[in-house]
Amino acid sequence: MPTESFWKYFFEIFEELPRQGPGTRESTERALKSIPRLTKEHRILDIGCGTGTQTIDLARSTEAHIVAVDNHPPFIDTLAKKISEHGFEGRITAQVGDMADLKFPDGSFDVIWSEGAIFIIGFSQGLKSWRRLLKPGGHMVISEFCWFKDNPPKELIETHIDGCPAAQNVAARHQAITSQGFKLLNDFVLPAAGWWENYYVPLQGVLDRFRKKHTGNAEALEVAARSQEEIDLYLKYPDFFGYVFFILKT
Repeated sequence: MPTESFWKYFFEIFEELPRQGPGTRESTERALKSIPRLTKEHRILDIGCGTGTQTIDLARSTEAHIVAVDNHPPFIDTLAKKISEHGFEGRITAQVGDMADLKFPDGSFDVIWSEGAIFIIGFSQGLKSWRRLLKPGGHMVISEFCWFKDNPPKELIETHIDGCPAAQNVAARHQAITSQGFKLLNDFVLPAAGWWENYYVPLQGVLDRFRKKHTGNAEALEVAARSQEEIDLYLKYPDFFGYVFFILKT
């Protein structure tokens, strides 16, 4: 079980990142093209928004009102600054909330959006518990970790199962989607740039600075080592795993 000190150092690293997980603006826009155009009358719920890079992209690409939720207040503070900088105060509401216990009434949103965050409560559980928040005929757009090859190496399994214990292949994700009563409209693989240029390159820079700052601090360096291992394994096994966008309809 991670300690309080672990989370302190973990968030010190991830608060500095422009994205808290893999993604691209182009992929967000591509996923949007699979659902009907969103106007001023529509509402999007962005769950596990982090510092909101994709939230801003959604506001740029739609006319909808967006509610962005994350359980880490400093992420929400950073997003609030971005909202002001981009002039989206009337379009985006950023608030602290628990994705496992969202307080919105049933049928509050036209679209639920979640990039790289549903693993926190589990893919099937997220689909099940978030579905009530959608209006009839609403859409859900999720990006989630998937295995792309059978029998991944042990070191890869140990690293990613630690953070995503329900890691599955695409076929298993499809089965979960169907079992929760959704229709799969489209899916596609997040391109490599979403992992490397947009996530791991910035993360590597943060880790280098973090290690220099915390030289001699074994606990801090162990936190950094976990993220470093993830980067190293991506370089070693780039074809074994990735994120897939799933575009669903109720």
